[in-house]
This record gives sequence, C-alpha cells and structure tokens, in this order.
Amino acid sequence: MKKIVLTSLLAVFAVSGAHAANIIDGNPLYRPGEGRFYSETSLASHSEKTETWGLAQQLGYGITDRLLVSVGTTLGESNWFDNASWNAFSVGLNYRAVDMGNWKADVFGSYALAPVWGDHMAFLDKDATVYDWTVGVRGGYTTAGWTVAGHVAFDYLNSESFNWNDDGIHTLRAGLDGQLVLNLDWNLVAGVEYTGFLDDNFEDAGVWSGKFGVNYNIDATKYVGAYVSTDIRHSTGDWEFDDGFGFGFKFGVDF
Repeated sequence: MKKIVLTSLLAVFAVSGAHAANIIDGNPLYRPGEGRFYSETSLASHSEKTETWGLAQQLGYGITDRLLVSVGTTLGESNWFDNASWNAFSVGLNYRAVDMGNWKADVFGSYALAPVWGDHMAFLDKDATVYDWTVGVRGGYTTAGWTVAGHVAFDYLNSESFNWNDDGIHTLRAGLDGQLVLNLDWNLVAGVEYTGFLDDNFEDAGVWSGKFGVNYNIDATKYVGAYVSTDIRHSTGDWEFDDGFGFGFKFGVDF
C-alpha cells in the first residue's frame, strides 16, 4: 500500500506547484511576465527500465506580473506502447507575494489527480485515482550568476475530491533548489526534496529525491536541459536507494 501511495505522489508532484526573472532557463524562481505563456515539456525514463518512458507537459500564463495560472499533465508508455497511461493532471495558482530586488517569495496552491486512465483501469477509476490538494510557499535569492530557493508544501490526498474525513493522507514536502550560471549559454541546476507522511499509519515512511542537471540557453525565450535523479525511500525499515537512476530531457519556452 505504501509503495502505491508513494508512486501516486511522485506522479502528482511531477505536475503540481507551478514554477515561481522572466528569462526561462531552468531557474527555480522563474515566472512569465504579464500576458505571456510558458511551456515546459519533459521526457524521462530510468536506467533500469529504459523500455518505459514518461512525458510531462506544463503550461502557464501570467495573468499579471505577480499572478500565474498553470495546468499540467503526464503520460506514460512501455514496450513501444504495448501499455499506455494518462498518469496525472493538475491545475494551479501561484502568487508572487514578495518581489524585493534579489529576494523573491511565492505562495501557491494546486489541485491534482493521479492516475487518470490506464490500460488496466477505467477513466478516473474510483479504486485507483488519488486526488491531491496542495498549498505551499517558495522563496529565495536570485542574481545574474546564481539562485538558491527553498520550498515547503502541504498535501492532502484522498480517494474523493472533496472527502475531508480522517481517511485522507497528509504529507509535508520540503526542499532546496539551486542554479549556477556558467556563461550566457550554459547553467547547472540541482535540487533535493524530502516527502514525509504525517499520518500514524505511515509512521517513518518517506522519500528523499535528488536531481542534477545542465541547461543550454537557445536564447532568452528557449532552453533545453538534461537531468539525472535518484530517490531514497524509507518504509519503517532501512533507507533504500532506487535501483539505478532516473534521467530525462526538458524543453522550455516563454512566448
């Protein structure tokens, strides 16, 4: 049961919490300007499961310079589409509460569901789909050469959208992301996040997730990136590294 919930959580988090600089280059504090869109498309797999791929798409719009709305989704396939799935869908809002020179801070919220549909489940299967409400804050310090940003988010998950009873699952996520600009073309990014369960029946369960990547700036409105990641999971026993590592590619555009 815990492994199922952890898997659903990772699928939901892949499309929740829109990014919170108007130059799109992988900066964790990026946001589009008023009246502008952004799109980030990611393709990912795993070194131990290279026959399985996931495609994630996030689209956001700057209602104002401070207020951002976003939608996101993820799809999956394995064995050359012998199996396919619609893994997650989310909508979110992000508000820049602090914009004081180099200091930035956002508050955000989102609603997500996962999985949506698969070869072995009906559309929004009541026995499989998890609904997730999220609220959080993200803030940090950004310069032309580097950025450091931290975030804290609270998630409530249940098998029904508006079921607020004690059967739900409560998680708290905290993480740190950074970017180092090497020159006008290249930058490095890295991040770490811990997801902890707040319910007694998931005592001591949690996940550490880490990533490292490199981005290439095509120009001020487009970039491509390549990333590697890994997870360390804990479920009442010892901490265990995932076999192998995740890897992926990303394309971002501001328009």
